[in-house]
Amino acid sequence: MFLKLYAIALPVFLAIDMIWLGLVAKNFYRAQIGHLMKPDVNWTAAIIFYLIFIAGLVVFVITPAVEKNSWTQALLLGALFGLACYATYDLTNLAVAKDWPLLVTVVDLIWGAVLAAAVSTITYFIAHKIGL
Repeated sequence: MFLKLYAIALPVFLAIDMIWLGLVAKNFYRAQIGHLMKPDVNWTAAIIFYLIFIAGLVVFVITPAVEKNSWTQALLLGALFGLACYATYDLTNLAVAKDWPLLVTVVDLIWGAVLAAAVSTITYFIAHKIGL
């Protein structure tokens, strides 16, 4: 079941996050931390993050929600998982990085919770629809 749920969650995650990063928040991040950004994305690191994050969602959130037949569990635990993961990055940066903006941390924590909740819930409903 892991691979099937993973195969659903990955494109859902990528679609939502690419809209966020490429359209909605692109100018926000450039304005807030542009001085810290590299001119080119390290795609290897980004892909590794995505693969690990999705694995965590599937193992700790989506699979238990599907097994319990509970979309609300997918939503709530997805939000908590996303918040915890994004908090690890952003609060560490806020603690140790020079000139890391508090606003970026707040926005990222909200985004991590919303993103993971959305991916978990959408994946749950797709899995439910196809009979997983």
